[in-house]
Amino acid sequence: MMMVINHFKRYRHIAPLAVLRMAFGAVLFVSTVRFIVKGWVTDFYITPRFHFPFYGFEWLHPGSAGCMYTVYGLMAAAAFCICTGLFYRIATIVFFCCFGYAEMLDKTYYLNHYYLVTIFSFLLMLVPAHRYCSLDVLRKPALRVTQVPSWTILIFKYQLCLIYFFAGLSKLTHDWLIEALPLRIWLPAKAPTVPVISSLLHHDCVACFFSWGGMLFDLSIGFLLLYRPTRRPAYILVIIFHVLTALIFQIGVFPYLMMSATLIFFSEDFHRSVLRKANSGEEKQLVFSRPVRITLLWALSVYFLLQVLMPLRFLLYPGSLFWTEEGYRFSWRVMLMEKSGTTYFYIKDPATGRKFQVNNGKFLTPYQERMMETQPDMMLQYAHILATEYKERGITNPQVTVESYVTLNGHGSRLFIDSARNLASEKETWFGHKNWILPMDEKN
Repeated sequence: MMMVINHFKRYRHIAPLAVLRMAFGAVLFVSTVRFIVKGWVTDFYITPRFHFPFYGFEWLHPGSAGCMYTVYGLMAAAAFCICTGLFYRIATIVFFCCFGYAEMLDKTYYLNHYYLVTIFSFLLMLVPAHRYCSLDVLRKPALRVTQVPSWTILIFKYQLCLIYFFAGLSKLTHDWLIEALPLRIWLPAKAPTVPVISSLLHHDCVACFFSWGGMLFDLSIGFLLLYRPTRRPAYILVIIFHVLTALIFQIGVFPYLMMSATLIFFSEDFHRSVLRKANSGEEKQLVFSRPVRITLLWALSVYFLLQVLMPLRFLLYPGSLFWTEEGYRFSWRVMLMEKSGTTYFYIKDPATGRKFQVNNGKFLTPYQERMMETQPDMMLQYAHILATEYKERGITNPQVTVESYVTLNGHGSRLFIDSARNLASEKETWFGHKNWILPMDEKN
């Protein structure tokens, strides 16, 4: 135990933290500005009549258009300040709060890289990444340090290792490895938009190669980056892997975040050489003097235990994870399934027995409807939205049932939800199983 504590307390050069701060801030600044320019603030938060907040965050609501654009403006400004190291402590708190608020408002738009951004912005709040090569140091030279406790760097390395490893574990499925699904569906469809290698994407053997290669890459890359002799070739693999995924799938900021974040595995000498022009002159050794408390190390231990348990919580539920999606989010399962559905909601007036179908388009945007049709917790939220709406229209205790058909990885459409259950009377819980989801293997 003392060896572990001493390992975390040992001092290292701060340069890797400074490079991470700059890279993270730059990528998120560009990403946030792009989000605003493309009009997604309006599309995601202003246009929809209703939203699907995460469980426990139902009290959060989008503000007016001016409010939401202010949130994203603050987010962009905070990302810029993180990158430059200006008012860093305030900037990390502002970014974390603004981004977390926007993320929790609607699970429709959940992506693994949004979760990654939330985690990294939280971890950056804990470390003194602004005390080297920053505008804060330029303003207050007394802030400058060159040596920080190694835990401030290790937490990012360990987090990245967990992300890759669990992404690899999630690929150990029959569909991914044996059937090469969903890549066998996706690659030919993406071929027309991919330069140079488009003709190759029509072959099943390429889908198999990418499936096995992706699994082996994710399971091993963290260890290869940690081990000094394999670090450089491993990083070349990181570049190839993420450039390919960005090229083929256009998955936003995630590849660029990972390519920049994994630089932290390189030695302090590498990072010092990167920063040499920005930090010219003789360098005095200045140690970050705040002591490393045992309580902090225990808190970090609890944090990483949660990071291990979160992706494993699917074991609490019966049935196929990809079918029920119970325990799917916040578990680093990246692009593993092709799932689509067709869903009909019905309202029944218990007093008259009258039953009618709902036009989902009157309540949801097309994208919200598409996401809702395959995700049971969103169906439940939508059922409660409908119950509230029709109660206000004069129906006492309206019953909401659903007829839903879903196909997973091209295996054929199956009845998804028990159509006899009144979803308006069902409740969401933290870890409870939704027994109104029909099993995938049932011949229905």
